Amino acid sequence: MIVNNEQPATIGNDARKFRWRRLIPLIVVACISLAVFAMGWYRQLSFDNLLRHHDELRSFIAAHEASALAAYVALYIAAVALSLPVGAYISLAGGMLFGAVLGGIAAVIGASIGAVLIFLIAKSALGEQLVRRAGPAAERIAQGFREDAFSYLLFLRLVPAFPFWLVNLVPALAGVRLAPFAAATAIGIMPATFAFAFVGSGLESGIVAQKAAYESCLAAGRGDCKLAFHVSDALTPQLVAALVALGVLALVPVAVKRLRGRG
Repeated sequence: MIVNNEQPATIGNDARKFRWRRLIPLIVVACISLAVFAMGWYRQLSFDNLLRHHDELRSFIAAHEASALAAYVALYIAAVALSLPVGAYISLAGGMLFGAVLGGIAAVIGASIGAVLIFLIAKSALGEQLVRRAGPAAERIAQGFREDAFSYLLFLRLVPAFPFWLVNLVPALAGVRLAPFAAATAIGIMPATFAFAFVGSGLESGIVAQKAAYESCLAAGRGDCKLAFHVSDALTPQLVAALVALGVLALVPVAVKRLRGRG
């Protein structure tokens, strides 16, 4: 009898190739993100540049509002998918350029789509393999996360203490389904996103006033000309407390479920 020793090796090679192919989208996104960080391109999204191009942006939006909104949503999707730390700034800018309601809606759509994209990429590339290899304890934690995925994700989205990019990746590794992830993301980011958009909508008059001061500063030949407003100024203690309170409410169903289980 002739034994074919080449078949197992072939199957193993095909499996390795398949796994590597699944990693390609995640590797591409990671490389692009590293390049953007290394080159500092994300720093172009600043209030200084928004101030310089304020009049041009307003004119373009007045003439091509639909195209401007589409470009804004696409920018938000790319920023979230690449895990760039500019979400608060883009939400503020959206409120300033499009108004609190329209800007807030566009920001929620862009952030949600970007989060879903990177979630699907990470889920298809890694799935639950890392959690399973980490051992039974990690698997039990992941199982608990999956059982109450919506409540946990809603809490993580509402409380601004957790990095947005991290909350996009952890559920993918834990094996959370797309539906609860997308729903919790869209609902969970609404309060903070609309809050930033509302603050941004009130910056219009301040931007106009600061532009005059900025131009006067440049005319005087000074080298320290910049906007005085910072994104952190919008994240007031009252806003943080409100978001934390909403996050705690999101965990109430989990607590009730646990108490009933013990009973």
